[in-house]
Amino acid sequence: MVGALLRDERPATVAAARDAIDRTDAALAVLLERRAALAGVVQRLKPVGGFAGRDPERERRIVAAMARRAPRLGERRLAPIMKAVIESGLHLAEELKETPGDNDGEHAPGPGAAAAGRRHHD
Repeated sequence: MVGALLRDERPATVAAARDAIDRTDAALAVLLERRAALAGVVQRLKPVGGFAGRDPERERRIVAAMARRAPRLGERRLAPIMKAVIESGLHLAEELKETPGDNDGEHAPGPGAAAAGRRHHD
């Protein structure tokens, strides 16, 4: 799925461009869910979790590494995106901690999860 998203695609119509966006959004949703689940694992393993245990230097390194892979977006544009992603994951981890027995998000989704949530565009 990721390979198909990374190929150079030049939609010729608004509808085709929107279909490409929808495919990208579907993959992004799966990746964000996986990231939140993995961040939840980190929150459970850290001596101080949640918002109090944030590591601004690590967050800066994450943004810098992403900017190297997405240079047109750059750190200035990626920083607020990743802040929202990180904070959403922290909120989710806190909510799951407050809901005993709720296993949603406890494990990162497997490789088939992307296909399950994807719209088909043939």
